[in-house]
Amino acid sequence: MEAASPLKSWLDRDGALLRLRLSRPKANIVDAAMIAALAEALTQYRRNVKLRGVLLDAEGSHFSFGASVEEHLPDRCAGMLKSLHAMLLQLLEFPVPVLVAVQGQCLGGGLELALACGRIIAAPGAQFGQPEIKLGVFAPAASALLPYRVNQPDAEDLLLTGRSIGALEAHRIGLVQQVDENPEKAALDWFDQHLLGRSAAALGCATVAARGPLQRQVRERLAELERLYLDWLMRTHDANEGLAAFLEKRQPQWTHQ
Repeated sequence: MEAASPLKSWLDRDGALLRLRLSRPKANIVDAAMIAALAEALTQYRRNVKLRGVLLDAEGSHFSFGASVEEHLPDRCAGMLKSLHAMLLQLLEFPVPVLVAVQGQCLGGGLELALACGRIIAAPGAQFGQPEIKLGVFAPAASALLPYRVNQPDAEDLLLTGRSIGALEAHRIGLVQQVDENPEKAALDWFDQHLLGRSAAALGCATVAARGPLQRQVRERLAELERLYLDWLMRTHDANEGLAAFLEKRQPQWTHQ
């Protein structure tokens, strides 16, 4: 039997709004299957001339626990990073605004997914974090994207400590644009009020105009960070030890090299 798709996609608002929903709760892991499904949907709908926005959300109690740790292992991480970053660039370069509704945990690759979008609306209990450093690695896409969303010290706080922050702190530092008990409804209301009545052609041009420098710089930065990750980090003992320790459910033994 063919496995169910990890993503649901459909058109709403008479074709004006593309709905994308991560559909593998509770974790909604951003693995190869999820990345491929998102890339396919973004390709399929990119040239829909009626689109005025996208809403990305998730089934279950959590947005996403992050990327697949197994796919970060040395024999698989090059392919994983390439496909993940290509899909994130598709999101970043999508020609209409992309809204994100977040509940529960939004971590690691899940937060990178949100960072490549636009307006983030979060439930009060949502948690945001980049815990990769705890596994002896770093988050390439978040390293490229976070400094455009928050100031540099706050970006470094999340990237270097691996700690999670709640929705109110995320709102205070500018990572989240709105906190609401029902983020999906709040996102739909915002779309109806601010985007639905606009010209799709004008929105497309305005999105390119607003995001042009961001898109070019992040594309270049991701290439640099892939090289740092693959050519330096993954050759260290601690990166391999941290990933192995996580999968084996034990404390890592760092050698600091």
